[in-house]
Amino acid sequence: MPTGSATISAATRRSILLLSFATFSSMVAQRICDAMLPELSRVFSVGLPQAAKVVWVFAVVYGLAQLIYGPLGDRLGKFRVVTFATLACSVGSLLAVFAMSLELLVVARVMVALGAAAIIPLSLAWIGDAVSAEQLQETLARVGLGTTLGIGGGQLLGGVLTDMLGWRWAFGFMTLLFSLVGVLLYVHGRRLQSGSSGPAGQHRGEQLGFGAQALRIITGRWSRTVLLVAFIEGAMGFGVLAMWASHLHRALGLSLSASGAIVALFGLGGMLYMAVARPLIRRFGERGLALLGVCTLGLAALLVAFSPYWSLTIPASLLGGFGFFMFHNTMQANATQMAPHARGTAVSLFAAALFMGQSVGALLAANLIERIGSAAVIALGGVVMTLLGLSFARALRRRDHLLNLD
Repeated sequence: MPTGSATISAATRRSILLLSFATFSSMVAQRICDAMLPELSRVFSVGLPQAAKVVWVFAVVYGLAQLIYGPLGDRLGKFRVVTFATLACSVGSLLAVFAMSLELLVVARVMVALGAAAIIPLSLAWIGDAVSAEQLQETLARVGLGTTLGIGGGQLLGGVLTDMLGWRWAFGFMTLLFSLVGVLLYVHGRRLQSGSSGPAGQHRGEQLGFGAQALRIITGRWSRTVLLVAFIEGAMGFGVLAMWASHLHRALGLSLSASGAIVALFGLGGMLYMAVARPLIRRFGERGLALLGVCTLGLAALLVAFSPYWSLTIPASLLGGFGFFMFHNTMQANATQMAPHARGTAVSLFAAALFMGQSVGALLAANLIERIGSAAVIALGGVVMTLLGLSFARALRRRDHLLNLD
């Protein structure tokens, strides 16, 4: 379990700051190709679906690799694995700079995905080891600010650098970013090792194989609850969210640029929550945040789905992001605590469940839209998220009982 100290040491605070930079870099890498797809299609003389391989292949590899890094982090040390994964991302980004064909660019993106997949889950797991339980959710919210900034930052940087300098410069920027963050992590990690005592986050998990660790986690009543909720959250939250921009374009006649800008406010809402998380966490607690978050998100989804005025979708998207990340931050805190004996594996399973849910949700929503319409799909997603939050808040009451049964 995390240390019970009420004060976070200076070394641990610096570690958390550097891990925030790493999670920002990982998220930027995920989104930086989104805006450059038309340019890649033109440069390599391929259709847009072929150019999109740099996005969806990255996503598939990123999701599958989650299952590798959990036990690796528990065995070798989470901070160390994040450090070398970040440096590996710089190598993959450098290869992308000099890619002379779309196939080589996809290979480079696979290399980046293999490294980036380790960064966010193992950073969260490290923080779960290093920070006391009463400060955990607040600390995760601070790290989540870097992750949320990375979502919008990746899309913005990809578009701006591609338009102004060319797509290779975007990957050049990623090479420099990953190199700088990786070197800072390496130097700080060596300093921690040379000291007489490092932060509590250097805790190692039990030396079990991945299969044994995963089986122990998924058979636990509480951890199984968290993973199931994560899967549904990924499907209804992240998955259905992917349809918001298309709905605004088709139903309200907005341009794709305007629709994308409105949906981008979802991320801004998440950033606003991260900025004011501390007083909200202390005021409402986990159950209160889960309830308030999903109710806010559900209301926002209904507004987006049925509003006849596009202007109302602007505050709706902002509030939706605020509510969603209020709930998601609560889920992250529980993911880091559901299996302290193998925290890296547990958080990787959480990330994999979230990612698989997102993939299933996006596919399901795309098919349902053709049958019942985008408004009904978005409203349904909001209703399911609200019911999910109510169920999870109820489950939080029984958490200690379920943990005692495991």
